[in-house]
Amino acid sequence: MPSNTFGELFAVTTFGESHGVALGVVIDGCPAGIPLGEDDLLAELARRRPGQSAVTTARAEADAPEIVSGVFEGRTTGMPITVLVRNQNQRSKDYEALRSHFRPGHADETYAGKYGHRDHRGGGRSSGRETVARVIAGVVAAKVLPPEVTVTAHALQIGPHRAVRYEPETIDQNPVRCADPEVAKAMEAYVLELKSAFDSTGGLVEIRVAGTPPHLGEPVFGKLKARLASAVMSIGAVTGFSYGAGFETATMRGLEYVADRRHFGGMLGGVSTGEDLRLCATIKPTTSVGEVAKQGRHDPCIVPRVVPVLEAMVRITLADCWLEARARGAAAGSQD
Repeated sequence: MPSNTFGELFAVTTFGESHGVALGVVIDGCPAGIPLGEDDLLAELARRRPGQSAVTTARAEADAPEIVSGVFEGRTTGMPITVLVRNQNQRSKDYEALRSHFRPGHADETYAGKYGHRDHRGGGRSSGRETVARVIAGVVAAKVLPPEVTVTAHALQIGPHRAVRYEPETIDQNPVRCADPEVAKAMEAYVLELKSAFDSTGGLVEIRVAGTPPHLGEPVFGKLKARLASAVMSIGAVTGFSYGAGFETATMRGLEYVADRRHFGGMLGGVSTGEDLRLCATIKPTTSVGEVAKQGRHDPCIVPRVVPVLEAMVRITLADCWLEARARGAAAGSQD
């Protein structure tokens, strides 16, 4: 069964291909009465869109959103919200050779084998361009969540360069979206060096969530950590997920682990404690390298553009859990 929908009460369905007419999202379950307009979506779409700097793909898309349902007189109606973003700067001829050839590290081979017929233009449905829909849904999710909830992601590491300081106000002031301004310079130089050699690099993105409501998540299979992992790992460029002390726990002693609650990442038993969430995602090197990179328009490092996508997926997950917690509370209250 095709799985293009994420979430239960806050359900997000994305559609469209990299070189199709348009991409878009249907958001079902958003409460009525929330202020929403196309202008609300522009800032986050601008952070994700291509052509922002020399360290991203040169494809230039305006990413102008069109709200076509679910909003009336500037407020959500409680009905499904549908938003379109039309493609305008496709260069499909650049990908004609891929009609009969598979790129290493891409979904070309598996999609062809699974479906027998695929859209080879820019990766089709497997393209990172699909994430434009997630970013839109993330903006709506932020409006559903309590206003004190803030989600902030940044490039913790790109290649061998790792941030030491955390100055969140500087994240969007450099093209690699690193919270350490000095390390950001080394990251940028490294990416540009690889770009000139038609090579690429991966990295780590840290996500911090402040103001997290307590008690989000359900026992056993509905753990918040599992739902966040599913959300983060659904992004094509992500190869790993961790929270709190993450993979460092493999070398920790028990007394060391419990000595600092930050090691728990804001969750115990898969349920939020109300403390800040600390998450991390591993981002793979862009696999369009060598001759493939020479023929198309590709990111030498996807880390900067995946930052707003990760923020969006975390917001979507939290909004879904928040609505679930509210629904359970209402149900409990009705039994009194």
